[in-house]
Amino acid sequence: MATGTNIRTYFEGTWHNGDLSVMKAADHGAWLGTTVFDGARLFDGLAPDLEAHCARINRSARALMITPTVETEDMVAIVREGLGGYPRDAAVYIRPMYWALAGDELGIVPREGATGFAVSLEQIPMAPPEAASTLTRTRFRRPVLEDAVVNAKAGCLYPNNARMMAEARSKGFGNALVADALGNVAETASANVFMVKDGEVFTPVPNGTFLAGITRARHMHNMRTEGIKVHESVLGFEDFHAADEIFLSGNMMKVTPIKAFDDTKYEVGGNGNPVTQRVREMYWDWAASQKV
Repeated sequence: MATGTNIRTYFEGTWHNGDLSVMKAADHGAWLGTTVFDGARLFDGLAPDLEAHCARINRSARALMITPTVETEDMVAIVREGLGGYPRDAAVYIRPMYWALAGDELGIVPREGATGFAVSLEQIPMAPPEAASTLTRTRFRRPVLEDAVVNAKAGCLYPNNARMMAEARSKGFGNALVADALGNVAETASANVFMVKDGEVFTPVPNGTFLAGITRARHMHNMRTEGIKVHESVLGFEDFHAADEIFLSGNMMKVTPIKAFDDTKYEVGGNGNPVTQRVREMYWDWAASQKV
């Protein structure tokens, strides 16, 4: 089911209008879940870090033993061609995808070179600056590399994220703050997470249980360039209860303020979350500076 509208699909060398069927029932990806994807964004006529997202899907494919078939620069060109079919003011979610077509003699290990590729473009609005969410704890945790392919942006990881999100929503919250196997905070069910304390910013140190995102890295670079201290640290749930601000970082909405974590409330808007607001401003300023 599509999330957005005005969908365009690239498949087998051609752009098509609409949500095209691309996978067959016997494809390895259909019955064994060997799929990877990445997500980039078009907004305000900008597609920031598009090359980085296209490069990452090739790394994700290799981690899942899928042979990548499109070079990064070629993928960027394909995406830009597809984006040309949208109005200049459109906000578009950009999703390149690979899946394995066939397996070895037992069907389990993906066959080298047997790869499907598509790009899906969907119009999805950007969230307004004031849009905020809430967090709660979840009993589900992030896996480790020995349990799952956590070094890839793989579709097979998302049922676990869905369990986290569904549990949070059943409790009346918008998202879940998730622990790793040791009980330290890793990320949320859908995005990386930052907290602010006494004007300094903290985020969980990458420990191999979650993807340290491209947008996360961009925020950290922007903040450090402006002189804001950013720490990658081992953080517990109590650190987030004691925080002055919390915000999420993800490709879909870039910056999402948090107004509550369980029974702890945070002021959003006005002068309540100045660092979060500045992070958003810095990201949009940086994106505008990249316009070709």
